[in-house]
Amino acid sequence: MVRNSVVVGSPCRSSRVAGESGVKGVVDSVDVRFDQLLRHLTHFPIALSADARYGRWEFYVDGQYIEVASSATLPGLLFTDANVHIKNALAEGFVGYRLINCDNAVLTLFAGARWTYLQGDLSIFDNGDARLVRLRELLGIQKRLDFSDSIDWVDPVIGIRGRLKIWKATKLFAEGDVGGFDANADTAFELHRQGRTIVRESVDSSDWSYQVQGGLEFQLTRNMWTQVGWRYLKYDYRKAGFTDKNELNGPFLQTGINF
Repeated sequence: MVRNSVVVGSPCRSSRVAGESGVKGVVDSVDVRFDQLLRHLTHFPIALSADARYGRWEFYVDGQYIEVASSATLPGLLFTDANVHIKNALAEGFVGYRLINCDNAVLTLFAGARWTYLQGDLSIFDNGDARLVRLRELLGIQKRLDFSDSIDWVDPVIGIRGRLKIWKATKLFAEGDVGGFDANADTAFELHRQGRTIVRESVDSSDWSYQVQGGLEFQLTRNMWTQVGWRYLKYDYRKAGFTDKNELNGPFLQTGINF
């Protein structure tokens, strides 16, 4: 018998954000634990996911949007501090096929694409160094210390996910994927201090992403379920003056409805 279904869920994610972010060649490190994340959010994050199945075929879409603001220290350049405002959005869609399809276990191989949007706003505090004039020239900034830029890209993604029934209405679930494969890699640069001068240095461009997640799924009623788990997402993206080498690592709770 062919079984079909549509599942809609709204995940609530609280992740530690750690790694490197860069705009116009200015790169800084960040490390915000998931218990500190609420203090850095400028808007409530939005996330939504949906699954549809026809026989052994699965169709899956997911999206989220988040804005984070923080203060940063920029060592080695011509200033000491900056205010950073990051806007990040992603949307992904996959088509999968169930290699194993039975009541107690499901294993799906999937492929698709992930769209990522990144915008960075940077306000630099002038420390009075006259050499800042040269830095403005390199950044393309005229008589001001506030600038922003944005970029978006689409990565191919492949992965595998599965579920295993362990007791009545309780299941284990796990998922992993890898994307990018340097599909958008081109050229990249960073700004560095060299003696008394700020120089623009060419660096290797990259475009990779890795994601794993897993946990427990509980069927609360015939049509309602919830998942409790852990998610790790790592970006390794560097192109032009943009750097996104951040990882999101933390717990999530998702509740959904079966139609």
